[in-house]
Amino acid sequence: MTGEKGALRLAIRAPNWVGDLVMATPIFAAARADPRFAAVRVFVRRHLAGVLADGPCADLVEPLASDADELHAYRALDPGSPRAFSPDAVLLLTTSFGAALRAWRAAVPIRAGAALSGRRALLTHAVVPPTRDGRRLAIPTAHLLRDVAGLLGILVPDLHPRLFVREELVLEERARLARLGVDLERGYVLCCPGAAFGAAKLWPPERFAEVLDRLFLERGWRGVVTGGPGEEALVGAVAAAATRGALSLAREPRDLERLKALVAGARLLLVGDSGPRWYAAAFDVPCVSVMGPNFPELTATSLERARILRVEGLECAPCLERVCPLGHHRCLRDLPAERVLEAALALTA
Repeated sequence: MTGEKGALRLAIRAPNWVGDLVMATPIFAAARADPRFAAVRVFVRRHLAGVLADGPCADLVEPLASDADELHAYRALDPGSPRAFSPDAVLLLTTSFGAALRAWRAAVPIRAGAALSGRRALLTHAVVPPTRDGRRLAIPTAHLLRDVAGLLGILVPDLHPRLFVREELVLEERARLARLGVDLERGYVLCCPGAAFGAAKLWPPERFAEVLDRLFLERGWRGVVTGGPGEEALVGAVAAAATRGALSLAREPRDLERLKALVAGARLLLVGDSGPRWYAAAFDVPCVSVMGPNFPELTATSLERARILRVEGLECAPCLERVCPLGHHRCLRDLPAERVLEAALALTA
């Protein structure tokens, strides 16, 4: 089944995690440039749409407020609407069972994705991740996304992610930082201590604060601490523990689009194992990321200006749990601030 002029109408179901969404940006660009597709739409959760704003693929984005929105988009329930879209194929870059089920219920003819989350029977085209002794092997997420795109013949020449932010927003954020006392000539270190995944990914606030203090002494860069919704207490705790005037943005307007401007203007990003690490990669900003319960292989791309630090040799790690099942959280508590500082100084030498 083909669309107008014999070319496919392609829906891309974007990932639900910020980092994975940023990693998928080369696929969006490759799909748009592919002459086989008459039309391409990128379906993304509404709260994530700002990640893709201002870029060359921004006009492809269809924000989804709910699962029902997604189903309606596939079925094109209002054929007279200028936004109606009945795709011939859907590229599932999320591993969600529900996303595959909705594409199947909508009878999209071609449904391509990774055979994960028990959804193989719902897919017409599938990548089966490698396993050993019945367990899935950890491979870089960006590589898995590229392999899924390959199911539809989409060739992705470069996995390096790219984000874009309009100049107006950059100037607005710079003006805000200046108003709050940041010396923009000397520069700032942006610190994102949170992790939507759960408590197991959180490095102690006082460690982040110690590194920010030392970077101020060594480089003269002021610490600026920010986070997502619900992370106000954590952001405040890091800033309060710092002794060299780290700035908390907990009471300032914050969103994923503004975060792009903050990351793009920073001398360095200090972050946990979370989505902003990929913002830094997309803007070629040096980044030091502390990792706890995750497999390092999953994020082993775009490392040219990044250092990923973790505690080696723990029998319990990586556990992939949201909360430490043993209660000691050694995978992050045993990571000293000195190691993170050394990495930051070496990366920005």
